[in-house]
Formats: sequence, C-alpha cells, structure tokens
Amino acid sequence: MVHTDTFAVSTSGLCDVHDITPELSRVVAESQVRQGIACVACAGSTAAITTIEFEPGVVKDLQELLEKLVPHARSYHHDATWGDANGYAHLRSALLGTSLAVPVEDGRPVLGTWQQVVLVDFDNRPRKRSLTVVVSGE
Repeated sequence: MVHTDTFAVSTSGLCDVHDITPELSRVVAESQVRQGIACVACAGSTAAITTIEFEPGVVKDLQELLEKLVPHARSYHHDATWGDANGYAHLRSALLGTSLAVPVEDGRPVLGTWQQVVLVDFDNRPRKRSLTVVVSGE
C-alpha cells in the first residue's frame, strides 16, 4: 500500500525551524500503513528536513552551528549568478538534505523519546513550503 499527502508550512526564513512531527504522524495514521516507511520531502533547494530535539537550546545551537559552517554574510558564486543573496541557503540545504525516511511500526513513525522531525528554512525571506509525505508498507 502507498499513501501520499501534502501539507504546507509558512516560515520566516533565515534558519527558521518548525516541528513537523504532528503532521507527519497524522499522515502516517491516515495511511493505515501498520509497518513500512514514511518519507517526507520539501520541494525546494533552500530548506531541509532533519531530526532534532525540538527545544529552544538545541534549535539555537543548530542555528549557530550552521552559521559557523556556512555564514550568510559572505559572498557566494550563486549570488553573483542570480543576485538573490541566498547562496548560503542552498549550501545549508545541501548539507542537511531535503528529505528524510522514517520507519513506521504499529501505524506510527519510529522516533526516539526526544526526537522530532523538523523543517529548517534557510532562505533569506518568508516562504510557504510545500511538504510531501509518502507512506509505503502494509
């Protein structure tokens, strides 16, 4: 059985982090898949999907780490090509990835006690992100 659903998340950009675990769990439950896998993906190349403990300290730590690894206030070749000043956002997205696969057991995503699935929007402006979840299994 395969079930697909989409949902949207409005973001403010600039490393804005959103917990999407409730939406993922809803889609998995609606799929009626008891055992399988759920893949969540964000269309676009300036956002990412990952897991983290969604609490203010770790979220801030993630934001600071990404700023150290790929600073937003420097010049990137992409910026020279397109003039949109978001080359850093593309690189951060490439580091974390735009999709994530999560096992499904007993009709629920398999996540640790303090583990949530998050959308991170790196772009330099607010966005409405479209996310697709595909649940496959039996």
